[in-house]
Formats: sequence, C-alpha cells, structure tokens
Amino acid sequence: MARDPRADILEPSPFYGTHQKIHRVHAGQKTSRPSSMNSFFRVMSQSQPTLHKGGIWHFSEEEKKHLLYATAAFTLALGFMSAGGLGGLSRNGTSSWLLQILISMPIMLIAVGPAFVLHEIGHKIIAKKNGCWAEFRADPKGLQIGVLIALFLGVLFMAPGAVMVAGLVTRRQNGHIAIAGPLVNLGLFIIGIPLGALLFMLTNAQDYSSMAYLVDGAFVWQSMIYDIVLYWIGANIILGLFNMLPFGPLDGVKVKDWNNGVWWGLFLIFLSPIIIYLMTPYSPMTLVIWLSNLF
Repeated sequence: MARDPRADILEPSPFYGTHQKIHRVHAGQKTSRPSSMNSFFRVMSQSQPTLHKGGIWHFSEEEKKHLLYATAAFTLALGFMSAGGLGGLSRNGTSSWLLQILISMPIMLIAVGPAFVLHEIGHKIIAKKNGCWAEFRADPKGLQIGVLIALFLGVLFMAPGAVMVAGLVTRRQNGHIAIAGPLVNLGLFIIGIPLGALLFMLTNAQDYSSMAYLVDGAFVWQSMIYDIVLYWIGANIILGLFNMLPFGPLDGVKVKDWNNGVWWGLFLIFLSPIIIYLMTPYSPMTLVIWLSNLF
C-alpha cells in the first residue's frame, strides 16, 4: 500500500525526507479572525507536528493532544444527546437541561469513551507492528459538525478523526490493520456482558432502568450504573457495525478487499444482536440481567 495521502495534511513523509511540501487543510483560507468555537476546533491543525519515532505503545505529544480534543468534543456531544438537544431545553428548562448535561457527560465518557479511543488505538498498534508510522489525528470539521448536530437535534453522528497510517504493507497487512478496531469493539462488547452482570449483582441496578439520575436532590447512582452498562454494550455494537460497512473510508472496505469471508463473518456477528433485538423481545441487556439474577 502506498503512503496514505491523508497523512500529508499532518506530517512530513517519514520515508522520503523532511523537505516535502505539505498541503495543509486550511491553506488558502482567509485570515479573518475565527470565532471562539472555530478556534477551539481548529487548534489541532495550527501547528506543524514533528515526527516521533518510538515503540508500538509510543504516543507523541501531538497525538495525545488530538486524542484529548476528540474525546472532549465526543463527550460534549454525548452530553447534548443525553439531554435531548435544544428540544430538551424547551421541555425541561435551562437549569434541568444543563444539570442533565453535566451529570451525563462523565457517565457517557466512561461508557462510550473506550469504544472510540480503544478502537483507534487498536488500528495504531497493529499498524506499528507491521512497520508503519501511525498516529491519531482529530478531524476538526467532523468534531464541530458532530457537536452541532447533537446540540440541535439531540442525536449523535460524528466523525471524530482517524489513525493516519503511512508505510508499505501488503493487502493482508492492510486488512489486519483495518480489522483491529472493530475487533477491539467486539472484545469490549463481550467483556461488557459478564462485567455488567457483576455490577448488577452488586448494586441491583437492573431495577433502575427508567429512573432519572437525580430524584428529590439525591443522585440515583444505580440508574447511572445501568446506563453505563447499557451504553457500553450498545456503543461497541453500533460502532463496530458502522465501521464494518464496506463504503468510503470505513474499515469494512479494507477488510473486504483483504478477505471477503472474514468481512462477512465479522459483519454478521455485529449485525446479529441488532436483528435479534428488532425481531424478538431479547437484547444483550436481557442476557446481562438474566446472568445477574442467577445468584
């Protein structure tokens, strides 16, 4: 595989010297003073990152910054989604709406953050094991649009960014790099079922599925635990299935190009819980609750 052209946006070529001309995302834009929101989302692209070389688990300072910004924006969008967007503001009032956002953000970060962050780290680790340069880069425009969609519509649709890969790999290696992220989501989904059942056994949180986080001024932490388990399982299934779609820049394109049988197998594994949920009264959460009631 040739060098990923998207990496030219962010880094000099690590393989062809450091004097290559870099075409930056915002080249040619007017230099008018940006708004505060645009400044927040564009700060990742305003400095020339330097190439870092290190072990498989090495994260450069630039990469850590991008992961931080993407995770923060992702968490904010999840908070807006939990509060129902601006529709929730009109229904519940400003104080209740803001409180819902502030309470739900750490809950969503715990529940959904690993699905996103560890997915990208999975790509990075396998790419580096195959001798590639690989670092995560946030997508400022994708983050901004995702936050605005969550704010106005109360739904989450976001492209936080991706791991940029540069190097020469075979089609098989490229497939391994691509499938690593969805496999991380599958592992987190599987782990979430027994861990969720254990949490329910210890807290009886399965009885708090429809209760608010705050009742009469007191936090209902069992309801928070229920939602952490619910969103952990749901986020990993949805993120894994979405990335296995064989379209555009998604992982499914590269996996299908490498091995059609492997692509079908993993795609159907992710799709099955959703089909079962739509056609029967059962879901992964049904299994979690059933396991928690065994003892």
